[in-house]
Parts: sequence; C-alpha cells; structure tokens
Amino acid sequence: MAVHEIQAKTMLSHHTRPDPWFGLKYTFNIYRGCQHRCIYCDSRSACYGIEDFDDILVKVNAIERLADELPRKRVRGLVGTGSMSDPYGPIEAHYGLTRQALELLVHHRYPLHLITKSDLVLRDVDLLARLADVAAYVSFTVTTADDDLAAQLEPGAPSPTQRYAAMTALAAVGVKVGVTMMPILPFIEDTVENVTAVVASAMSAGATYVLPGFGMTLRDRQRDYYYAQLDLLFPGLRRRYEQRYGDRYEAACPNAGVLQAGFDALVKRHGLQTRVPPYKQPPRGEQPRLL
Repeated sequence: MAVHEIQAKTMLSHHTRPDPWFGLKYTFNIYRGCQHRCIYCDSRSACYGIEDFDDILVKVNAIERLADELPRKRVRGLVGTGSMSDPYGPIEAHYGLTRQALELLVHHRYPLHLITKSDLVLRDVDLLARLADVAAYVSFTVTTADDDLAAQLEPGAPSPTQRYAAMTALAAVGVKVGVTMMPILPFIEDTVENVTAVVASAMSAGATYVLPGFGMTLRDRQRDYYYAQLDLLFPGLRRRYEQRYGDRYEAACPNAGVLQAGFDALVKRHGLQTRVPPYKQPPRGEQPRLL
C-alpha cells in the first residue's frame, strides 16, 4: 500500500433530487482507495478510475475546497460521505481531514449522513453530538454479525462487535445510528439467520433504521478481485457464481425474495425504518442553536 497526496478541483457533488435510500443532497469523499480490504468492494471497478484501490489518494486540499463550496450552496440538504471510501480508514488517524470536515459542517449548520465500518468515528463524538442538533446520521456497514466471517471478508476493518459498540456510544449522545446491510453475499451471507442476527444486534445497539441489499454487484476489476479471494477463502464457490451470474452486473441472492419478506416482517414488528429521509429545514424561527 502506498499513500499519495493529490489536489481536488472540487469536493461536493450535487444530487438534483435527494437520494431515495440515503437521503443525500450532496456527497464528498476525502480519500480514494481504502485500507479495509473488503473482498467485495464495488469501488474497485474500473468506472471509478482508481488504478490501484489498495493505494490511498489523499485530497490534501479537501478542507480548503469544502470551506469554499459549502457556504455557496443555496439549498440545505444532507451531506454524505463514505460512499466510495471509508472516511475513517486508518489513514484518517494521521491526517484528521474527516474531523476538520465535520468542524466545517458544524460551523455552517449542515446535516450529515456518514457511512463507515470503523469505530474510529468515536474520536469525533463531540462534533457529531453537536451536529445532532441539526441532523446527524451515522450508518455502519454490517453484512454479517459473525466476527470470524467478517475477518475473512473485511480483513482490514474493525469487527462487527466493535461497530455495534460504536453505534451504542453515538446513540447515547443523540446521533441517529443505523446499519447499511449491504451487500449480502450470495452463498455466504444469504441466510435468514444471518439477516436476523444483523438486525437484532443493530436494534440492541440503538439503531433506528436498517438499509438492506440482498445481493451484490459484480463488474470488471471488482469481479476479478472478488473471485480471486473466493478461490483463497472458499475454494469451489467461484464456480457457483460463474454458473449463476455469468458476466451480469447485478448478482441478487438466489433467495432474495425470502430474505426480503423475512426482513420486512422483522422491521415492521420492531418499528425500524428502511430509508434515511431527506433533510427538511425547519422554519427560520424554529431552527435549533448549536452550543
């Protein structure tokens, strides 16, 4: 792994309409590439233009660009980060750019939806608690509640147990927490027992929502890397993927309908949400104050 410092021309991407799953109006990514080494990561795909995903590209002028772009946005909306590269990879402990970005969001009173697999997020609990006065969502990606299986699938990431502990701590200070339960890997994680365990652990940790995806993507470099890892970790399983999915991009779990039905019944019973709503700015006179 190598680290390269780069200059970003812009930081904030704009959604004409808020994303229907994550509620996002704007997104940014400070880092490109990732140290968590998840075997299934879609961001390895050629369309993202990252030649070696195990190398980390650091946008060292990210805070300067955000400081310029945020105040010029006319419409308030959820700002998201973590969709391509984890904002709390180990590299963040050195650079601290995600923390500086949160400080800007606090200053400009922008709501946040952050996605991560790392308990390093707890370093910034003070800022996230302040953002909760506007709106702060932290979603932890969890595809299995089994720490041993997760160590195979996500060898560089903190364990699910650590992620759930971080959720509990954030929920205690008013941050809205939930789980992005995606991807669910066909023939590996696609059991009712696994889905139930992920949801049950999320509820115990204070989650108010779970965003599910019963399958995965498979394209070009992502597929090549994933299949090579299957050969190492689950010999023979690659053949089942090739027979069922061929060169298709979408690889839904064979029993996706069963998993969805069970999940729907579970979240309905416990009152969990399955989407993050777009941010609605309160009337001017009702806006809360950040302390």
